[in-house]
Parts: sequence; C-alpha cells; structure tokens
Amino acid sequence: GGKIWRACHEIAHMLIEKNISYGNSALDPIRIFSTADSTEQLKVRIDDKLNRVKNNQGFAGDNDIDDLIGYLVLYKIARANSD
Repeated sequence: GGKIWRACHEIAHMLIEKNISYGNSALDPIRIFSTADSTEQLKVRIDDKLNRVKNNQGFAGDNDIDDLIGYLVLYKIARANSD
C-alpha cells in the first residue's frame, strides 16, 4: 500500500505544481483557438501522450507516463464536474 500511496502522491504533487505554473488551463481552458470543451481537449492531450508512449518519442525531461496519469486524473475530475 505504501508504494501505491507514494506514486499517487507524486502525481497529485505534479498536478498541483503544474496548476500553479499554468493556471487551471486543463479544466478551464481560455478557448482562443479551440471551442472544444475541457473533456474533449483532455481526450486530445491523452491521445497525444499515448502516441508518444507507443512510439517511444518523448521529449527530453518529459515523463510521459506521469503526464498521462495526470491527464487521466484531470479527465476524471472534468467528467465529474460536467455531471
């Protein structure tokens, strides 16, 4: 259980840090070019990350697996907010 807790805590910490850096752009995008809702935009980001993982084409310094988990958590929140 401890390893699961630590891994989940790391993802939560990453999401909070990114929220501080980027604002709430994943759940409340500014919609300058795209008019898609936040859940649809998150699905696109998830697809992009899955493609990078599949093709092993990540960027230096990125952690695509952690980013993917983070996007899935944000997608879960977005779906709950739309209910």
